[in-house]
Amino acid sequence: MKKLRSQGWFGGQDKDGFTHRSWMKNQGYPHDLFDGRPVIGICNTWSEFTPCNGHFRDLAEWVKRGIWESGGFPLEFPVMSLGETLLRPTAMLFRNLASMDVEESIRGNPMDGVVLLMGCDKTTPSLLMGAASCNLPTIGLSGGPMLTGRFRGHELGSGTGVWQMSEQVRSGEITNDEFMEAESCMNRSKGHCMTMGTASTMANMVEALGMSLPGNAAIPAVDARRYTLAQLTGRRIVEMVREELVMSKILTRAAFENAIRANAAIGGSTNAVIHLIALAGRIGVSLGLDDFGKLGAKLPCLVDLQPSGKYLMEDYFYAGGLPAVLRELGEAGELNREALTANGKSMWENVLDAPCWNRDVIHKYGEPFKPDAGITVLRGNLAPNGAVIKLSAASPHLFQHTGRVVAFENIEDFHARINDENLDIDENCVMVLKNCGPRGYPGMAEVGNMPLPPKVLRKGITDMIRISDARMSGTAYGTVVLHTSPEAAAGGPLALVESGDTITLDVANQRVQLNVEDATLAARRAKWQAPELPKRGWERLYVEHVLQAHQGADLDFLVGASGAEVKRESH
Repeated sequence: MKKLRSQGWFGGQDKDGFTHRSWMKNQGYPHDLFDGRPVIGICNTWSEFTPCNGHFRDLAEWVKRGIWESGGFPLEFPVMSLGETLLRPTAMLFRNLASMDVEESIRGNPMDGVVLLMGCDKTTPSLLMGAASCNLPTIGLSGGPMLTGRFRGHELGSGTGVWQMSEQVRSGEITNDEFMEAESCMNRSKGHCMTMGTASTMANMVEALGMSLPGNAAIPAVDARRYTLAQLTGRRIVEMVREELVMSKILTRAAFENAIRANAAIGGSTNAVIHLIALAGRIGVSLGLDDFGKLGAKLPCLVDLQPSGKYLMEDYFYAGGLPAVLRELGEAGELNREALTANGKSMWENVLDAPCWNRDVIHKYGEPFKPDAGITVLRGNLAPNGAVIKLSAASPHLFQHTGRVVAFENIEDFHARINDENLDIDENCVMVLKNCGPRGYPGMAEVGNMPLPPKVLRKGITDMIRISDARMSGTAYGTVVLHTSPEAAAGGPLALVESGDTITLDVANQRVQLNVEDATLAARRAKWQAPELPKRGWERLYVEHVLQAHQGADLDFLVGASGAEVKRESH
């Protein structure tokens, strides 16, 4: 093992070494901790404003146990925490900012390896992106899902249950009092969403990429085995430092291909597309929308889990979790078996003997829950750079459909008109929402799964085609075309759509087409005006530099690794 990076701070027998050691000793650390043992940073996204991560102070203590046991020196540090449920205007606006916090905290401090504590949706990609830009030995630990929600004798899934019941309130099926009663029944333990939303999806992606120990994705937050995993993670990061197992050795092209296939097999969130592309850009792996189309679109969904199915993450864990899914993919020839993982073993070594205990939850590859159900990439004159649709959560009868457009200029316009009984809309229409992409919202909020109008809901209709440049929660469902690129605020074709136009969705041919003459579109474009830039601060910087959805919505100047070298010595 080469000289430890932390010895650049703690190893000197001069004024600087004295200063670095002495100030640390005011916390009670003995002198021999600075004698050359690996210093492990524990990057913690704990915050009481981020309920999914509210148990991370406890989780960090178990990680520290493992680090101490393996002869390391654990030092915990905070970074910006992105809570999906409370943070406005949208947590995605701050993903890149949090990644900068992580990157600069790692580069600027004396650590030799890093444990990333992450759970809520954007905490996972932001930590991975920031750490990838430094490329130290790094391992991820997710916080785990909540226990299954229970309401009036029925299972209730976080997020998915909200969308379902809120539509039932709007259609008159249940009262608002009944809706309110379900609140504490849905989220009844520590942890993140127990549906296959973005938090659970990204926890699966961490494991599928090889960036965690096996089993990371599904152990419930309050299960004692989550704390055991935390302790083992602490032990392993010290070994990774000694082995010089840096992130770039794990996050290879093969690892990203495994993650894309795993996302299809679990019925994962469309948000994984943006996050994986952004992460690949940080580590220097070429990855784009076409890779998702080629590698994942035709794969079957193997996991019967909300919002695509009926079960929840607790059931998924008891059935065998991601290792069981990866084994199915591997036996079907859909896994890069030799991809290296954080425990030093290949992916196939980790999952070769993985059992499945419930085939109702995790299906065999040859007997899938849903065939050809991966995330499909759509193109056409409405989305020259692509758009995505999650087929496992969509309605097959709408996969080939032409409908009249009802267009909304922004989310405020949508909220102002959607409940109007005089709105000229029926179930055959195509709802189009503009100006909710990376620049437009800004931050690309999860508003793409637009609620249906009440007069349509009262007919018993539960799905319509919806198209936008926005994202949607991984817990949501429906025939929803998302991430349309270029976005409306960047002058993309979506900006030119008007009510009364027609749009054709053709999933089989991966097309989404605006049926308007080119000359008409040219005339509309001549009248289009770009929105004004935000006046100041992070929002201004973000809008000026954010890339489009098909490029991962990272900031242009953050793409690529910077390395962990300290640029300036202290004086």
